Amino acid sequence: MSGGVSMLPAPHKVEPVSAYDAAGRLDKAASTIHLWALRYGARKLGKQGRKVYYDLNDLRVIEREIRHGHQVPATPLDRAEIADACPLWLEERATKAAA
Repeated sequence: MSGGVSMLPAPHKVEPVSAYDAAGRLDKAASTIHLWALRYGARKLGKQGRKVYYDLNDLRVIEREIRHGHQVPATPLDRAEIADACPLWLEERATKAAA
């Protein structure tokens, strides 16, 4: 893959996925992933042929913020800073761990 990787907070792990793969993992249509990439500037990691690879964790934060009715932060760096900070996400995570 070609393309630069921007600086992110230390706990953020980069997980490259195509829009098609992200769609399957987030239970969304690939067209939705493409829309998020355009509308919210999802973090692009590179391109291989015609496939663009995005950071799955950035897409997860976008999805979570939309699902919770929050405004999506403007940049991938802003989203990385709140990746583990959403109270609703922490509550969901605790519920899943207890089950």
